[in-house]
Amino acid sequence: MAAKLIQNPKPISPEAVEKATHLLFVLPEARLEVPCGEVLDARLKRRQAKYEDLSKSPVHADLPGGSHAVWVVLKAGQTTFEHHTALRKALEPLLKEQPESLTIAVYGNAGQRAVAAEAAVYCAWVNGTALPTRKKKDKPWSLDKIKLFGHESDGGFALFAARAEGNLLTRSLTQLPANDLTPGLYRKFIRDLAEKQGWKHEELDLKKLRKMGAGAFVAVAQGSDPEDAAIVHLTYAPKKAKKSVALVGKGICFDTGGHNLKPARYMHGMHEDMNGSAVSLGILLAATQARLPVRIDCWLALAQNHISPKAYKQNDVVTALNGTTIEVIHTDAEGRMVLADTLTLASREKPDLMIDFATLTGSMATALGNRYSGILGNRQELLCKAVGVGKAVGERVNAFPFDADYDEELDSDIADIKQCTLDGDADHIIAARFLSKFIENDPAWLHVDLSSYSRKGGLGAVSDAVNGFGVGFGLGLLAETIND
Repeated sequence: MAAKLIQNPKPISPEAVEKATHLLFVLPEARLEVPCGEVLDARLKRRQAKYEDLSKSPVHADLPGGSHAVWVVLKAGQTTFEHHTALRKALEPLLKEQPESLTIAVYGNAGQRAVAAEAAVYCAWVNGTALPTRKKKDKPWSLDKIKLFGHESDGGFALFAARAEGNLLTRSLTQLPANDLTPGLYRKFIRDLAEKQGWKHEELDLKKLRKMGAGAFVAVAQGSDPEDAAIVHLTYAPKKAKKSVALVGKGICFDTGGHNLKPARYMHGMHEDMNGSAVSLGILLAATQARLPVRIDCWLALAQNHISPKAYKQNDVVTALNGTTIEVIHTDAEGRMVLADTLTLASREKPDLMIDFATLTGSMATALGNRYSGILGNRQELLCKAVGVGKAVGERVNAFPFDADYDEELDSDIADIKQCTLDGDADHIIAARFLSKFIENDPAWLHVDLSSYSRKGGLGAVSDAVNGFGVGFGLGLLAETIND
């Protein structure tokens, strides 16, 4: 639960400064008189720095009364991502002490204060809870209260609180060890969450999927013991829903690579290969808490990619749910296999928009590193809109080509389509072209390859390596879809 927010439109008083234990002063470019300005000036002098340098490197200090304070400048020309990055760095020394209460004071004109308040409160919320760990010394902690001075909004923070909750769910699930989040345990968690949130819940287990003919999903899941894989379908259907959106998430709870076994260096961390499903679930939770007027069908492809006598192998030919035959080329390209049948199911519901999230290809990380995620899709206007949404919310995406001639790489001599190639060239594009063959009814579709889901030292608003990228982006796209 997000920390309680107490708003006061007036500037912070000397008495409130004295009572506060942890203070964040968010300042505009133009120098203003602020409480404890003499402490700030002394720190800047010691650094041989200027006031404007606070936009790049916040200053923190202990005040005479024992409070811990940080000063940061937000420049008007900066992007949301740059604002979030500055605020995340400013908050780190404060939240590191795991306080019960945080005081934020914003300055400038009304517009500057509004922008600063929304960004600062969101950054405090999203970093205000410690993620679960197995370390004996670590104790559960959550920020209890945020006191905001200089700005007040009637309900304007509700979406940011919901976004922070969705982001926290995504990160908490993603960092769980593989033995704590098998497909079976994941299904139980989702079942309990669905009951709590009032979502309609359906599970298609392997028995049902075999009967349906979902051979692409089954090919991957059949290598595991027990056979606890499933496609989970959740529905949020508010009465005043204006549009329908399908969210699809890759949920490979552990990826060994199958018979094409990963070396240890690349298998380490593969408990996080379910991040796409966690992002989809986080968006669903945030949209529900924010009461967005949009129907959401969330489809989660939950499985593991193991090596066993039953596991699928190179040169197998399997038949997907839509009847397409697939020549298996590499067993470590399992994500596109489980997504293929899941996308077919999702598209048969005829949504207005379909978005899938997946940690799908290494080539996307090669192309972009871990600061951006990549997007591809079947509507140019949707790609342009998505890039704009990413910039606006501070979760940046880059669009890649989706031309049909890339399909030549997937020509097979013995089946309708190859699963992938062994070359790896442009695999992020080829993988998206593969996925497109399993979408029916031609909905607007966006594929998000989550190359930026984890970055050591944090990214944007989030201090943790696993950053929940995609929840804010997805919420932004939902808002755009509602308003279209």
